[in-house]
Amino acid sequence: MEQIQEIVELVGGVLGHDVVGTYLHGSSVLGGLRPASDVDVLVVSRRRMDEQERRTLLGGLLRISGSRNKIRPVELTVVVQSEVRPWRYPPTGDFLYGEWLRAEYEAGAVPQPEPMPDLALLITMTLAGDRPLTGPRPAQVLDAVPQADLVRASVAGIPGLLDDLDGDTRNVLLTFARIWTTLATGRIESKDAAADWVLARLPPEHRPVLEHSRQLYLTCSYSEESWSDALRAQVRPHVDHVLTEIDRLLARAPRT
Repeated sequence: MEQIQEIVELVGGVLGHDVVGTYLHGSSVLGGLRPASDVDVLVVSRRRMDEQERRTLLGGLLRISGSRNKIRPVELTVVVQSEVRPWRYPPTGDFLYGEWLRAEYEAGAVPQPEPMPDLALLITMTLAGDRPLTGPRPAQVLDAVPQADLVRASVAGIPGLLDDLDGDTRNVLLTFARIWTTLATGRIESKDAAADWVLARLPPEHRPVLEHSRQLYLTCSYSEESWSDALRAQVRPHVDHVLTEIDRLLARAPRT
């Protein structure tokens, strides 16, 4: 895939020999890319980037990511190996690019090091997917994440997801389905597989909105998302039910 090669070349041009490895995760390794899927890449580096390197990497990603460039959105995370090996929670990420932050980047923001609980999920997917683009296999450079920390990372984003519920309904509902699935099974599934798992456990009145989200995910781009008034009215009751199930599992989850 030409876009992936461009990402690899961009990262290599910025970090050079300090790239330990570059790895696919997300939809690419969990059942395959869907019409609205990001290309998810984790970069493991030997050191933090300086400000000019951050700006160079950001500028390159703005050019090779997203629908305005008529190409898939890219989510690229850079982590310094010593920040996650040995593993500790919460992990620190060195750089995060995602299309949902494009407006901030274009207004002058530059990604900086910060705590990134999501790295627990990204690293788990990276290890399970085992898809190096450069460097050794991920198990040679990353530690496995304990189940307790996978649980903590899964639920850390719930407040932000609730804030996004109206504007990004499909993704939020599918992410809640994935959280429930991960807490119950210990696995990170693709969004459609997680939806299937949850649909089998939902009361009939709470299934339609998740069925609709799953179908949108499998067949439509972000710009094609549509919801009837009748379905919109069912979204919050569905979410409340799912959050109740998540809370029930959290009460039994292992603690660190």
